[in-house]
Amino acid sequence: MANKIRELTSWLRKNWRLAGAIFFIVGLALFLRLWRIGSYMTFLGDEGRDALVWLRMSRGKFTLIGPQTSIGNMYLAPLFYYLMLPFYLLLGTAGPSIGTALLGGATAFLLWFVSKEWFSQKVGLLAALLYALSPVAIVLSRSAWNPNIMPFFALLSIWGVWQFWQRNQFWGMVVVGLGCSVAIQSHYLGLLLLPVAGLFWLVKLRDLLRTKNRQTRSFLIWTGLGIMTFFVLSILPLIWFDLRHNFINYKAFYRFFTDRQATVSLKPYKAIPQLWPLWQMMVTCLLTSRDAVFGSWLSPLLLIFSTITFFLVVGDKRKRKEGRGLFLLLSWILIGLWGMGLYKQHIYGHYFGFLFPAIFLLMAVSLGKAWEVGKAGKILAVAGLAAIFYFAFEACPLRGSPNFQMQHTAMVSQKIVEEAEGKPFNLGLIAKQNYDAGYRYFLEKAGYKPAMIDAQRSEETITNQLFVVCEESVCEPTTHPQAEIASFGWSKIEEEWTFPWGVKLFKLMHNK
Repeated sequence: MANKIRELTSWLRKNWRLAGAIFFIVGLALFLRLWRIGSYMTFLGDEGRDALVWLRMSRGKFTLIGPQTSIGNMYLAPLFYYLMLPFYLLLGTAGPSIGTALLGGATAFLLWFVSKEWFSQKVGLLAALLYALSPVAIVLSRSAWNPNIMPFFALLSIWGVWQFWQRNQFWGMVVVGLGCSVAIQSHYLGLLLLPVAGLFWLVKLRDLLRTKNRQTRSFLIWTGLGIMTFFVLSILPLIWFDLRHNFINYKAFYRFFTDRQATVSLKPYKAIPQLWPLWQMMVTCLLTSRDAVFGSWLSPLLLIFSTITFFLVVGDKRKRKEGRGLFLLLSWILIGLWGMGLYKQHIYGHYFGFLFPAIFLLMAVSLGKAWEVGKAGKILAVAGLAAIFYFAFEACPLRGSPNFQMQHTAMVSQKIVEEAEGKPFNLGLIAKQNYDAGYRYFLEKAGYKPAMIDAQRSEETITNQLFVVCEESVCEPTTHPQAEIASFGWSKIEEEWTFPWGVKLFKLMHNK
């Protein structure tokens, strides 16, 4: 340990400028994600749902499943909840968001670490800086939501691929198993990391068999350990859950892949027409801060320059490692976009989470190569980088006012507790893009769990008072079709309160 500390101290003395640059970029990434995070973080239905899980875990009720997906009755595995539980226990409701933000800063560092190994220190610093400043990456890094932790673990998986493919460090397959496990438990599109890892595993196995390398046995043993890591972390909890709940997840998976008219196509050529729109969407979302005009220019330029760079580097024996790094990077992007092209549902920005690090790294490589071309290349690189920084500054989330969603939800919940006067109550929410889990979290945390109305047990579950939170400009709580409100029965407004941010709270009683 003492030797390691001396080595690190010596490296810092010799490379103090580089260390300072890394420290600045990671510090900047953390500042943009952590500054007043409790005021800026998203806290809607999904965040409330997860907070309820952490609250119950803190009270001894652990879980075998993770968040429910947006398609069907399908659940992720629970690793996200267990990763963020320590942050909740230490820091409270905002703790998991802080943990997610810390992973955002760690992603910037890992981008530098991976890039300097594949390409150069300068490319690594630039990739890390682009990621640190990206408004979309900032927003998604400062809220505790399962897709938001995917970039770090996707990059970790690809780094593991590099270790076993190029460095003969076969323990990299365990890293791949770990990284893919967490990425897939962040969002099922993380499954597209598996064909990337599988492709390079086959390439490595072919090379070992062709040369009759003695390391083949070690390679296969580490492969088994990597598969076991993935199975234990990702598959085993879901199997255990399904055995206890009539195979609910298995049936959902089966429907997802058999009802292909509405979900996913298994015909590879169907993805071809979607590749360009997906590429343009990813570039516009992540590199141009959603500016459509700049995105329409940068998308073809980046594609053309990346293609030219790839053929120039691959054909140069002096840049063998750089060429292989670029091949892995482009394979990652192409397989990812191809898989997304087979998905028939609407694509949202956070779906690209497993590709986030790749596009920033590719942009950094392209700018670095443009700089080496000559005067025209330098001008193009400076202009492109200046434009990216300009739009990133314009769209920087810290320039906007805090949303105070967590605080507002807590205040409304506290008002309900006060007005309920210790008596049982039901809860309803009128909102277009939210559901009531956030309010239920703060109520349950305070020891006032709302009764959930069950039509088959109406006498036990329908109370004498219903609190309705209205997040719309116009509300008719007594006649609204929302299930919890309609099931309460014929009612009248007993009292009404309006909060400064526009939310209304109604207390309804039975109209007898």
